[in-house]
Amino acid sequence: MRVILLGNAGAGKSTLAKKLLARQPAARLSLDQVAFAGGTERRPIEESIADAKRFIAENESWIIEGCYADIIEPILEDCEELIFLNPGVETCVAHCRARPWEPEKFDTPAEQNQHLQMLIAWVRSYETRDDEYGLRRHRALFDSFPGRKREFNHPGQYEQAQ
Repeated sequence: MRVILLGNAGAGKSTLAKKLLARQPAARLSLDQVAFAGGTERRPIEESIADAKRFIAENESWIIEGCYADIIEPILEDCEELIFLNPGVETCVAHCRARPWEPEKFDTPAEQNQHLQMLIAWVRSYETRDDEYGLRRHRALFDSFPGRKREFNHPGQYEQAQ
């Protein structure tokens, strides 16, 4: 298994990755881990790509998930399948509101809750963004990928990936 999960924040990438890994063990990389170096500023893109490529080289079977088209594009040639989770902005917002505490990102649940409104505003801008995090860039990446790919527009479809 060499799968990349692409989509907006709150689309269900991490949840789907965990379900896939329960069925078939593999290494997992959240691109948040290579995009940021323990802070809120993005690392140089070359470093993030190099770390993602190192992860791929070190693991035979893997799932990579994230919203970073600028990191995903250079590693697409290494994946067997690209899955685009595109359930709509309101579904993503609902998932963000229901998200359990993420200790790998926040020291406390209260700290995570302090960032929730900012996250929701960011998620709501998905359809109008022109950067590597937006729908236009994700759609272009998905449409141009020549390999096996699937797009899911509703969380109920995610079971088809298993």
